[in-house]
Amino acid sequence: MTGPGSEVLPADGPTVENVLALLREHGGRTTSAKRLLVEVLMASGGHRSAEQLAGQVHSRAPDVHLTTIYRNLDELERLGVVARTYAGHGPATYHLSTAPHGHLVCDACGLIAEVPAAVFGGLVGAVREQYGFTVSPEHLALAGRCVSCIREEAEGG
Repeated sequence: MTGPGSEVLPADGPTVENVLALLREHGGRTTSAKRLLVEVLMASGGHRSAEQLAGQVHSRAPDVHLTTIYRNLDELERLGVVARTYAGHGPATYHLSTAPHGHLVCDACGLIAEVPAAVFGGLVGAVREQYGFTVSPEHLALAGRCVSCIREEAEGG
């Protein structure tokens, strides 16, 4: 995890209370909407769009607006609690920050697989050397086909 949360939240994964304490420590308010969003993020696992997260929050608190979800996600991202990834053509997805990693996204089924940042080491180095640009592997998503979709296509499915 990167950002202010990396030194405060436990390495084995944050708890709702850890995240709320981090918000308070950095001057944020701990509202019921934030608590619900953090609970949903922790329960959902994987990558969810803001709209998907909002749907899960709305099932428990219908009065929480989508703009509140986006604002809270931005704050949690700034603190290093969540990471935002642009995975192909769809909306950005959010997930709890973990060790730095990139993403492989299947164009056919939408699967998002996390891979260690080291997998992109050669690409990151080449881009820096050739273009003077620093790539953030944790925001990197490469599109292609997963093994299941390749197998299905090969079988004529």
